Amino acid sequence: MARKFLYFVAFVTVLFIVGAIALSIWWKEATEYTFVPRGEFVEQSPLEGNAYEDPEMWISRPGIGVTDPARWQPAVEGEARDISETGTDTPNFAVFFIHPTSYLATNFENVQWNAPLDDEKANARARLFVKGLASPFNQASEIWAPRYRQAATGAFLVTTPDSQKAIDAAYADVKQAFEYFIASVAEDTPVVLSGHSQGTLHLLRLLKDEVNGKPVQDRVAGIYAVGWPISIEHDLPALGFPACATADQTGCIVTWSSFAEPADPSDVLDYYRLSIGFDGQPRGDSKILCVNPISGIVDDTATADQNTGTLVPAPDFSTGELRVGQVPARCDDRGLLLIGDPPEMGNYVLDGQNYHVYDIPLFWKNLQQDVGRRVSAWTKAR
Repeated sequence: MARKFLYFVAFVTVLFIVGAIALSIWWKEATEYTFVPRGEFVEQSPLEGNAYEDPEMWISRPGIGVTDPARWQPAVEGEARDISETGTDTPNFAVFFIHPTSYLATNFENVQWNAPLDDEKANARARLFVKGLASPFNQASEIWAPRYRQAATGAFLVTTPDSQKAIDAAYADVKQAFEYFIASVAEDTPVVLSGHSQGTLHLLRLLKDEVNGKPVQDRVAGIYAVGWPISIEHDLPALGFPACATADQTGCIVTWSSFAEPADPSDVLDYYRLSIGFDGQPRGDSKILCVNPISGIVDDTATADQNTGTLVPAPDFSTGELRVGQVPARCDDRGLLLIGDPPEMGNYVLDGQNYHVYDIPLFWKNLQQDVGRRVSAWTKAR
């Protein structure tokens, strides 16, 4: 009997090892099978021209009050709230924030190419993402974060006509929301533009097509395009804004993508090499733009003791705590942001030590301070 049990244990062990090897070989195929919609893209009906006049089309906007997730302020290492640098001396400014992908449905749930506006799970996640990722901008007099029919996760795992149509459809909603935002904010109010992941992809397109060379360009105090690679050679010239070279420069771009060490960014870089830049050329091995979020300076290095507050989230992301001096940051030769040994942030670290999900929480307080400096400098200059 004991021998049979040992045979059974050995069989299960071998099965586990074989399964792990198979998964490591075919994980990309398995991921695509799970997340890429199997049906053809179905053209969405355009939103009504006045759709974004409806407060329900915004996760964050003026008038929501204490339930606005972007107005959340985390505790600091056990304190009830952070009462330092509350932003009372920061001039008025308005923020337009585009949230990352929160529509994580799979083919087991009949995933569509674009999220329906009434998808409860996607909407709940989007509120959590705005709470953690847009809250560093909570010194602003106005924060606007639109709901939009975002492209499904699977649209970013393949390069097909349908996946591009899904991304284009999501951008059409974002563009409409941005037009309403600009029309609603007073003309003498500086604006800050920000996004993460899919949100940054749409933000870059806004910069290229709707901001560069337009009257609104002069009103942009800062741009925070986080979690999506920007080619210095093939993308940056088309955006109309430089990288931030100093900590108080205005009208410039702050961007980074976080990896712990030893980093294996091969998946990200493989996708990046084959992608097409805004100049119509493959991005190839061109350097990625990296602005250190601790110092606010391009291609810079900063130590952990310069990190004024990492937002360590609760397991369900419902809350979190700021911890000082936890994480360093340095831009490497490829343009990736390396953060040293893997910090304990939660269970959503991606393959290759990719801290994509935590790009902004890792540097929450530094980002809040960075925004305040640039907006103050913009106002002083005028």
